Amino acid sequence: MSIRSSVLAAAFTLASLGASLGAAEARDLKPIEAQSIHLGDISGVAYYTVEPDGYRVVTTLAQGEAGTPVRFVSVLASGQRALFSTPNQAGALEISRSGDSVTVRKSGALSN
Repeated sequence: MSIRSSVLAAAFTLASLGASLGAAEARDLKPIEAQSIHLGDISGVAYYTVEPDGYRVVTTLAQGEAGTPVRFVSVLASGQRALFSTPNQAGALEISRSGDSVTVRKSGALSN
């Protein structure tokens, strides 16, 4: 098994231990705690680590079980956010940082 496959398998295993993100629900994460994400037929996980230059947020998403996983990495300072949206009506995902808190929130529309 390649390192990439091992990391992805570990991320999805961690996600299965965490709670799933519902329609309009917001959930605070803790460092290294994986959060399951579901946007229509796109699903994946998000987690973060505390780094000297900010909170390093790693989000891995794939379409269905056979879709190629795509990994996004963002370093967030307090007050910043990362937004992910789908081309269909599944909505958008916002990962935001406020002080020492990181929140994952699904919304019906992408806001600016």
